[in-house]
Amino acid sequence: MNNYLKLEKIVKEVGNPYEETYFPKDGYIREILDNFQEEKLVSLGGRLIAKREHGKSIFGHIADISAKIQIYARLDISSLSYQLLKGLDIGDIVGIKGNLFKTRTGEITVLVKELKLLSKSLRTLPEKWHGLKDIETRYRQRYIDLIANVSTREVFLKRAKIINFIRDFFNQNGYIEVETPILHPIAGGASGKPFVTHHNATDSDVYLRIAPELYLKRLIVGGFDKVYEIGKSFRNEGISVRHSPEFTMLEAYCAYEDYNYMMGLCEELFSKLVKEFNHSSLLLNCQSKRIDFTPPWPRVSFSQLFKDEFGVLPDDEQSIVLDKICKKLNLSLSELSRSQIINITEDLIEKHYPQDKPTFVTDFFNWTSPLAKTKKGNPYILERFELFIGGIEVANSYSELNDPIEQRKRLLEQIKLEEDSGKIDEDFLLSLEYGMPPTAGLGIGIDRLIMILLDQSSIRDVILFPLLKPLPNDS
Repeated sequence: MNNYLKLEKIVKEVGNPYEETYFPKDGYIREILDNFQEEKLVSLGGRLIAKREHGKSIFGHIADISAKIQIYARLDISSLSYQLLKGLDIGDIVGIKGNLFKTRTGEITVLVKELKLLSKSLRTLPEKWHGLKDIETRYRQRYIDLIANVSTREVFLKRAKIINFIRDFFNQNGYIEVETPILHPIAGGASGKPFVTHHNATDSDVYLRIAPELYLKRLIVGGFDKVYEIGKSFRNEGISVRHSPEFTMLEAYCAYEDYNYMMGLCEELFSKLVKEFNHSSLLLNCQSKRIDFTPPWPRVSFSQLFKDEFGVLPDDEQSIVLDKICKKLNLSLSELSRSQIINITEDLIEKHYPQDKPTFVTDFFNWTSPLAKTKKGNPYILERFELFIGGIEVANSYSELNDPIEQRKRLLEQIKLEEDSGKIDEDFLLSLEYGMPPTAGLGIGIDRLIMILLDQSSIRDVILFPLLKPLPNDS
């Protein structure tokens, strides 16, 4: 009998389960297990994940987001509940009332006094659903992955806790959480190809934000000395185990500080995160690497790395630098994007430096970021760092350029060098003309950070619903 016919039978015999609007629960299953009291009457809800008949009794398990618990129904105690449970399928959602006891093997169990079907599962869970491994199913039908795999549920429960921890850290350090636009009239704030759409009411094209940077700096101008935002950014680029076109970023800005301050902030935040989510230890195992998060962390010079590897100098023209890199790596100029340079940097760090500690890469060439200040006395080097952990770029920071004249010049040069038809954000430049104090900015890739903290090999394993290529029959 298929599940639709079973539903019709259940509707005739005990009523329509979808008409139930409420079921009183005493809490999550984990709370009941942790506070076990013999013979205590409890009311629980969850999904039926196992069932086996034994004479005139039925054993089974129900589960919620916190844990699973054994249930036990007997024909002589509640004939109605016994018969209903007998006809249910794995995947059905039930409400149960009964008394707690321990079996001879010591397992906490609910002796069922009352059972209600709250939702009938019309789709049978995939074969071998328990511990589901099929990647396509796990990503495309995350709800099945969450039902089948405790480890998946744990990842996303911990993700929520990590983000809350980060939020608390910045709040306790005097930062104000803000929200800035997702739809931008001009694509800017970072390098990357934007998603574009059309807004009918204003008859204008708008872009999903590449980064919130320029709006957050406007708030610094307005007198908000410490601000941060955690939210989505979007780049219409490739997908890989480290890249997603939709990703979560934290950006923070602090007036009257520079990038050295942000180095210290990263060391403090990340070391506290590791201790909190790694059993109080600063030694974290991640993808066969053992990383020591004990501050201070080493600093590596980008300009020295590229001088040693490619023979380029900070005062070389950008075109000369790119040409030398392309020749040595046998790449075309069109292939050498900012992302590609970051990948090259990751490879060089892995090649020349041990991966047992997080590493700050400093001394970037001035043309790599038009929004960053150059070092005093050296106009070819930026006050900027990128943080690499286990060979992965996780954070980016610099002392923010606050000279409106120089900023306009840099943005115009970027458009010219990249042969970009993009526009300059005139309102951002206007805000700088009103005066922005010296400011330190920081961006953290939340998804990548969570990959490292939870030892996950792919960014799609820490995003609930990653963007995937449509199936052939998708409309």
